[in-house]
Amino acid sequence: MWWGVAAALLANVLYSTGFVLEKRALTALPEVTVRQPVRLLRLVLGSPLWIGGSLALAAGFGAQLAVYRTLPIAAAQGIFVSGLVLLVLLSARLLGEQTSGRERYALGAILAALLMVVLSLKEGSDHVSRAAPYPLILLVCVPSLAAGVWLYRSTERRAAHRHRLPTTGVEYGVAVGLLYGVSSLAIKGVSSFLTTSDLGGAVVDLLRSPYPYLLLCTGAFGLVMSQAALQRCRASLIVPVCTTVTSLFTAVLGTLAFGEALPHDPLRLALRIGGTTLAVTVLLTMPKHDNAPRQPVEAKELTPP
Repeated sequence: MWWGVAAALLANVLYSTGFVLEKRALTALPEVTVRQPVRLLRLVLGSPLWIGGSLALAAGFGAQLAVYRTLPIAAAQGIFVSGLVLLVLLSARLLGEQTSGRERYALGAILAALLMVVLSLKEGSDHVSRAAPYPLILLVCVPSLAAGVWLYRSTERRAAHRHRLPTTGVEYGVAVGLLYGVSSLAIKGVSSFLTTSDLGGAVVDLLRSPYPYLLLCTGAFGLVMSQAALQRCRASLIVPVCTTVTSLFTAVLGTLAFGEALPHDPLRLALRIGGTTLAVTVLLTMPKHDNAPRQPVEAKELTPP
């Protein structure tokens, strides 16, 4: 279990570093859009700083495989979300991003909510599942992928209006979070095929499962969508929202899909349900727009009557 905790903390560092490096690289690039994915890929692949960030994120996914082999899904998500603190610190230090007082309270409440989820765990009573029914995984993941893409496109259309206030990125974060939630369940599924014996058979069984194809879909859509959103919005807000949605999605639906039962103890059950409810409530009440910069008022020349 301690190897899993160490791997989760390492994944936090890699994810936070990767997102900040990508955001810093994107600020120096021309505007990118999901409507021109080939141009977007050409621009980001020409940035060494962005490539470094993407390699850090890829290493984070690798660490996540080890986490899901040793920790229950809900426990893993609680540790992953603790990395939001590091992300906010790095964003302030390296990107010069400042969060408002309301947003800091919201992030604190999200951390408190997911701490409640972690406290609902009890060593020895939570088992680590290795498999889930494929039809159930597809029933959970396919509509979530569609919902994430639809929400992102709807946000893009609304943001295109000239007189609309600049978005903070909450909607973008929710949309990308749904995709990464599906990706997280797919990584959990792939981890069940890791073995040191009969490697060939394990690869064949993996290719017969839906997990590698879900990873391909989420990787393609998530790459393009997340880069456009990161360029337009503050990493210190969009990444925490994305991480929260991903963690809640994985903890709740992953626990059900992989058969990792909810606590029977009333207190632990209340902590898990209460923490989930609090996080969702905070997410829904977070500000949806940044304050538009005030334009200086020009002095008007008074003409005598």
